[in-house]
Formats: sequence, structure tokens, C-alpha cells
Amino acid sequence: MKKAIQIPGAPAPIGPYSQAIVQNGTVYVSGQIPLNAFTGELEIATIEEATHRVLKNIELLLKEAGLDLTHIVKCSIFMTDLGQFAEMNAVYGSYFPGVPPARETVQVVKLPMNVPIEISCIAIA
Repeated sequence: MKKAIQIPGAPAPIGPYSQAIVQNGTVYVSGQIPLNAFTGELEIATIEEATHRVLKNIELLLKEAGLDLTHIVKCSIFMTDLGQFAEMNAVYGSYFPGVPPARETVQVVKLPMNVPIEISCIAIA
């Protein structure tokens, strides 16, 4: 049976989706943008700041499921400017000092709320 997971205290998603779903020990995290779940403010001054916020949001969701970043097996990264890949990658890499998850990174024309990055992932208990 699937169960929805949400960051405690965060507003509900603005569309018909769950922030994350747990099913049979697997957590499917919807695309997270650099929106601070507690202040409602975007954190997008730099791609580094935005990447930190997205990964912190993912950490909060995984914590609710009893997991952490080491449980992530796959990430999908969407960026509006691959010219910022090196800066994003440096921050991303700091969150995965051991064996990093499989991933792809693609450039897209636009993301919700005009943010520069969105990351979704799959984690397994």
C-alpha cells in the first residue's frame, strides 16, 4: 500500500501530486525545487544556494520516511542552464561522499516558478 510523505509544516503541494510516495520500502521523491518549505521563499541567488536547498528538501522528505541520502539509488536533475553544471555538481557531490546514486542531468527550457534546478529521486530502504 502506498503512503504519501510530506515535509512537516510545509504547505501542501500546489497540484495533484504528493511530495513523496513510499511503496514497499521504496521512496519516490517528486521533483523538488529550491523553495524553502518553512518560509515559502525561493533560494535561488546562486545555483549553489539553489542546489543546497533542493537537496535539503530531499533530506527532509527522506527523514520522514526513516531514510537518508545514502538510500538514494537514482536522481534526475533538471537545469535551465547547463553552463552552471560544474557549480551544481560540486554542491551535489558534497551530499554524496560515498557511492553516489545513478543519475542524469538535462537542460530544460523552463521549470516551475522560474527556478534554475529541480531534482527528483528514488530511495530504497
